[in-house]
Amino acid sequence: MEPTLSTFSIIMSVCDDACMIEENLPSFLEQEYEPGYEVIVVDESSTDNTADVLKLQKNTHPNLYTTFLPRPNRQVNRPRLALTLGVKAAKNDWVVLTAISTPPPSSQWLAELSAAASASIALILGYVNRKTGDVRLQTFETVDDARRIISKTERRKANGHQGRWLRYLLGKYDFVAVRRADGHEALKLFERDIRGSNLLACKVGTFIHNLFQ
Repeated sequence: MEPTLSTFSIIMSVCDDACMIEENLPSFLEQEYEPGYEVIVVDESSTDNTADVLKLQKNTHPNLYTTFLPRPNRQVNRPRLALTLGVKAAKNDWVVLTAISTPPPSSQWLAELSAAASASIALILGYVNRKTGDVRLQTFETVDDARRIISKTERRKANGHQGRWLRYLLGKYDFVAVRRADGHEALKLFERDIRGSNLLACKVGTFIHNLFQ
């Protein structure tokens, strides 16, 4: 009997990203993955024509779902709140937290991810080589095992994916795949405001950990 393939919910937040959505969203929506999957886009109160672009994409892609995050009266981490809404709406075994700015390098992206999503794995970090299209997957048996890397990379703002040199050694991943049941636990790591000696420990620990992986 062939093993049952995992199902995925791809989640991203957008804000005034109409042009990037038009260019990159199709590569998320047109994966060659037989079990099927869904893409959930959370619009953070965009003021451009993001809503119109998403509506057009929904007309031709039934696996696309969208929701809207209104502007709150208090200061909150809006990208993280948007991802939290996405995780709550997800229906599949795994949630993939990613960004519209980092599209899949090929139509086999989900198939590669599924091959790493074994029963003993709770979380996967993905690193994409934009020049070659290769994807490197880093697996963890528990969410806490990835705490140091995620806390360092996602601290205080969502620019952790912009590194160009030694990205893997520095832990600058492009997406996080986590079992839906552990999704909110993983998102808590996005909120940690680490600094000083704790930040240094995370940086050194990440470098050493990835150097020998």
